[in-house]
Amino acid sequence: MLIMRNVVLIGFMGTGKSRVGRLLASRLKRPYIDTDKKIEKGCGIPIPEIFQKYGESFFRTKEAAVIARVSRYTHSVISTGGGVVLSPENMSRLRSNSVLITLTASPQTILERTGRRNNRPLINHPDREQLIKKMLSERELLYGASDLTIDTTNYTPHQVVDIIVTFLREGGFLRG
Repeated sequence: MLIMRNVVLIGFMGTGKSRVGRLLASRLKRPYIDTDKKIEKGCGIPIPEIFQKYGESFFRTKEAAVIARVSRYTHSVISTGGGVVLSPENMSRLRSNSVLITLTASPQTILERTGRRNNRPLINHPDREQLIKKMLSERELLYGASDLTIDTTNYTPHQVVDIIVTFLREGGFLRG
């Protein structure tokens, strides 16, 4: 059993936060919250459309409001959008009652996982790999402020869940 705290997954897009989050929540028998899905539900349109119609600043405002709400939850597994770390206030709120886990992956793996679809507005760019490398470099220190970092490049989502559960047990975040 998770001792009151949430488990919050942070990291760049394409690192497995949503998939791992769903699997982890199932394994721990805890509610699963995807902050991007909450934003989409609140706005009534998909995130790429939010970016296209209203811009990134509008999205970040909506994201901050969702983080303010979900940071008060307990016993939950929460997956965040890749840019949540850009706001110190978001991170402070999430850290207040959560174990923060960063999922990373190599730029090439992120490129493969995000595919050629246009549903990732921040990397809709002619040289996607170079942009991913630049964004990862800019966010590296922010992602590093977590309790655990896992490079998911060579792991399946189930293996990542196993690593997280082991960490939670050994860190005293799980009982039983």
